[in-house]
Amino acid sequence: SPPAGASSGSGALSPFDRRLKRKQKNWAALQAEPAKCDYLREEVGAAAAFGPGRPPRQGGGGVSEARRTFPLALDVGSGRGYIAQHLTKETIEKLIQVDIAENALKNAVESEIPTVNVVADEEFLPFKEDTFDLVVSSLSLHWVNDLPRAFREIHQVLKPDGVFIGAMFGGDTLYELRCSLQLAELEREGGFSPHVSPFTAVSDLGHLLSRAGFNTLTVDTDEIQVNYPGLFEVMEDLQGKYILYGNINVFCMGESNCSWNRKPLLHRETMLAAAAIYREMYGNSDGSVPATFQIYYMIGWKFHESQARPAQRGSATVSFGDLAKIDGLLSRIKK
Repeated sequence: SPPAGASSGSGALSPFDRRLKRKQKNWAALQAEPAKCDYLREEVGAAAAFGPGRPPRQGGGGVSEARRTFPLALDVGSGRGYIAQHLTKETIEKLIQVDIAENALKNAVESEIPTVNVVADEEFLPFKEDTFDLVVSSLSLHWVNDLPRAFREIHQVLKPDGVFIGAMFGGDTLYELRCSLQLAELEREGGFSPHVSPFTAVSDLGHLLSRAGFNTLTVDTDEIQVNYPGLFEVMEDLQGKYILYGNINVFCMGESNCSWNRKPLLHRETMLAAAAIYREMYGNSDGSVPATFQIYYMIGWKFHESQARPAQRGSATVSFGDLAKIDGLLSRIKK
């Protein structure tokens, strides 16, 4: 398997600079107070473990929905272990955490599950076919250059009847920030460059998972809205301390743009204009501004003979017309 960052070519099929993303994530993992920046990853990691909106240890979604014990599990793009910290030995007997950033693994939150950490690229998993009973991933796959390949790699390393449970940022993530920056650049500079990285549309996600070989798919969408004092605080949270004349590389969430066609800095006047537009278009009554994070939650299974199969087309014994007649009969009985 190629080493971490190997997929960082700058061609048309590689929109992201993976070496820069590795550097950003390594910086973020070394920050003195990660809790200030990890709140979003913590919340989504818990949702991947238990289901969106459900408190820990109460089940009803995510890994707990599978209702079985997994002898060997893999966390792809684990970061500091945002999913593992919510799981128990009763759910997973052994866990392997993979991340492109070695500092994230070194500073991972302790888990009661026996864990092995491996530095590797999410697109090039260094494992044999049919190895894992469960693969999980939270807020990492939106940075891969080849998402279809990443899904195929995950499907390949799963055992038959194994399950993949993942969460990733959706297409409407940070739409307020994106619109404000674009309008400000159009006004001040006569054009705009991408400052927020592109995200996958939900309409594409099920198709990509199906093409990778997964079946019995479930894709859910959720939104997390965080309020900030202003645009500068939003950007500080995403990429670290922000100066009006450019960036200094103290990446808080590790979510700075790493597109090859990114613009290196924003002018002072453009940033001030963007902040004013942000507040005017999206500002709350209390003076704060919202930042919306759209999350896609997905579950897919690798085929096994024991799994239920859909009935053959044309095998139904009742038509939709008959169902309408039954509904009418029930209405008359109630009267």
